[in-house]
Amino acid sequence: MAPDMGMAGTEGMAAMAGAANTAGSARTTGSAGAVGMTGTAGTAVETVRGLIYGPSGKRLDAYRPAGAAEATGVSGPAGGAATSTEAGPAAPAPTVLLWHGIGPDERDVLEPLARTAAALGLLVLVPDWRSDAADGGRAHLLESLAFVRREAGGLGGDGESFVLAGWSAGAGAALGVALRPEIVEGWRPRAVVGLAGRYDLPARTTGAAPLDDLAEGRVPGVPVHLIHGSRDAVLDAHCSRDLAEALRAAGRTAHEDPTGRADQADQADQADQADRMVTLQEPETDHAGVIMTAYDPAADRCVPTAAEHAVCAGQLVAGVLAEAAESAA
Repeated sequence: MAPDMGMAGTEGMAAMAGAANTAGSARTTGSAGAVGMTGTAGTAVETVRGLIYGPSGKRLDAYRPAGAAEATGVSGPAGGAATSTEAGPAAPAPTVLLWHGIGPDERDVLEPLARTAAALGLLVLVPDWRSDAADGGRAHLLESLAFVRREAGGLGGDGESFVLAGWSAGAGAALGVALRPEIVEGWRPRAVVGLAGRYDLPARTTGAAPLDDLAEGRVPGVPVHLIHGSRDAVLDAHCSRDLAEALRAAGRTAHEDPTGRADQADQADQADQADRMVTLQEPETDHAGVIMTAYDPAADRCVPTAAEHAVCAGQLVAGVLAEAAESAA
């Protein structure tokens, strides 16, 4: 698949054709969501596949700790009757909506990362979307967001307070929502996690480049956590470095006292607070490795890998997702 607008397709990654140590992953299907059980790091993970999330008919997969929906005492799109205990239902699982990159309908590419994150106690929802749609995928992305807000509770999660994350083209799309909440009735995610993204191109959700929005005075208003492989040959890590710098500058400006009356200590504290809203980590991996995959040139897509650099990077990302989601819950 050729790159689109300078953004890697699954990502159009011929530069990574030397990637090795790939392995296949099993899939199940079902219009109402077929359920499978796997284990990661000793934690049972339940996978609900093929949920239709909107009028487009597109589907998503949900990854969650086994029994998460039953523990909350609710039933929903995943099926199954509500249960209860003497102690009452558990709190909803911290929730993440995770968007794949520019390759059309590649939710399966994110399965290794989604399962790893779910093993940490998260509900992770991964939808298909098509960048080659007439609107660049905007309707699919926003439909999936509306579905999570509406239905995450029935899947054992939290539809009001969740992390919006994305890889590559999905990263800019996620940040765009936080910068322009008016596109979703003023709603903002509680945090954004951007993985190996580029932010000087129009976000697929808004049509505006996040860096342009920041330059015009918009701020995301929520924590933004960036992770970008230091060996990324598809999108250089400077893409995330530039964004981190712009976010910090915008945050400091937003915290400035226009009256000029704040004392130096207060101003320093506000600047420090703005800086803490932005984190950037650069693990030693590449564009595909940051999501626990390697690019397979024969398949022209990313596939699961056991390569140490990718496993370590994926565990780092899963931990960031968990920390962001738990602090948001």
